[in-house]
Amino acid sequence: MTFFCTYFHSEPFRKYTLRTLTSLLLMVAFGGATAQVLPADPWDQARQIVAGIKEPKFKDQDFLITRFGAREGDTTLCTQAIAAAIEACASAGGGRVVVPKGIFYTGPITLKSNVNLHLADGCSLRFSTNPSDYTPFVLSRWEGLDCYNFRPLIYAYKQTNIAITGNGVLDGQADAAHWWPFALGRPGTITQSWHPTRKAGKARLNEMADNNIPIEQRMLNEEDRLRPPFIQPYECQSILIEGVTIIGAPFWLIHPLLSEDIIVRGVTMESHGPNNDGCDPESCRNVLIENCHFNTGDDCIAIKSGRNNDGRRWNRPSENIVVRNCTMLDGHGGVVIGSEISGNCRNVFAENCTMDSKNLERVLRIKSNSLRGGIIENVYMRNITVGACREAIFRVEMKYEKVTEGPYLPLIRNINMENITSKESRYGIFIDGLENAVRVEQVNVRNCRFDGVTDARGNLIIGAGNVRFSNVFLNGKEVTQNIP
Repeated sequence: MTFFCTYFHSEPFRKYTLRTLTSLLLMVAFGGATAQVLPADPWDQARQIVAGIKEPKFKDQDFLITRFGAREGDTTLCTQAIAAAIEACASAGGGRVVVPKGIFYTGPITLKSNVNLHLADGCSLRFSTNPSDYTPFVLSRWEGLDCYNFRPLIYAYKQTNIAITGNGVLDGQADAAHWWPFALGRPGTITQSWHPTRKAGKARLNEMADNNIPIEQRMLNEEDRLRPPFIQPYECQSILIEGVTIIGAPFWLIHPLLSEDIIVRGVTMESHGPNNDGCDPESCRNVLIENCHFNTGDDCIAIKSGRNNDGRRWNRPSENIVVRNCTMLDGHGGVVIGSEISGNCRNVFAENCTMDSKNLERVLRIKSNSLRGGIIENVYMRNITVGACREAIFRVEMKYEKVTEGPYLPLIRNINMENITSKESRYGIFIDGLENAVRVEQVNVRNCRFDGVTDARGNLIIGAGNVRFSNVFLNGKEVTQNIP
């Protein structure tokens, strides 16, 4: 009671309504199982989220990497020169570490508080493809499981007020001969079968996590072949990634982890390797992704919160995430939640986006299973223009990876889609829930037009309750298939 009395009189409380406090009390009382009570206009909540994100600010001073020994066009790695520039910048109270115009080669980069890594116009920062350069391993997560793995190409751990900005190119140089064969095929080829060594490494990590081996003992090695993400701020606050172009990623492109106050703005993501998700905020809070271009062949945006025991132990949901004014082309999904979502997800808003590709499989996708579980609630999507989409505008997968049994049934509720138009897809809405339990509920679809739907069933809905259509047209015919 003392806590709530103190909080009631605090400045942050004045930003929230009594309705929100009631929701907080219910969640504390019932362990988060009770749905949040939302404001009358949820999009007002989205505006509050954006207004409350603390954007990084930096001292007006530059540290050129060429002053610390980096040489343009020299294939010798300038890893130490960049590290020295970052150290000098941080020691001086912060500012910009500038990579000037030209081509520079480097190994992994570690950011520090108050440092903005700035890529000047015409700059290409090319990263080593030698896996040994990304050792010693660092604390990370790989597909939702905690471990020590390859150092990300750009990494920050427990730092505050950091940024990567500018109009330059970040080139991981991954391709059929570098990094990607760790997942698929042999060097020089990309096949559709997983590399056996990578499969063994993933299985070893899964076994450690299933047995609750302490994280400090989960030390992977190069032979496990679990590729690093390109950019990973881990337990950081106040993060800005703006303007840059990212190509040739070994694995996920942008992976904020257990972090808060994140802005990803105006970033171009073009990389078509295996598991090349665009931006995957995991167990993160207060995130804005805007004006970005995604063309990665895997999930464009995938919101996550840890897998299985690790996600439940941290119990850190991804929450308060706003996506707006983005373009999505090739990918498994435009805005995706899951599949590593054991720590829950809530309050996701996506608006004013354009999606169009025959290689884009879904627009909004939610995926989990009864081993991963998770509560996914309060998802809002509006004003989305879709050209081609291969499978469905909204897709729910409750048996992801063909898992049909387990003790942790996912719960998906309060999903809202409004003012969405599409010209080509197999289904409008495809909900593949659980046959013996309604775990998808409160789905509202309003003012939408889905044309060019090729499956005669139009919408396919299994294991869902309280699904409502209002002023929704499918191939020109109004949908009246409301489900109680």
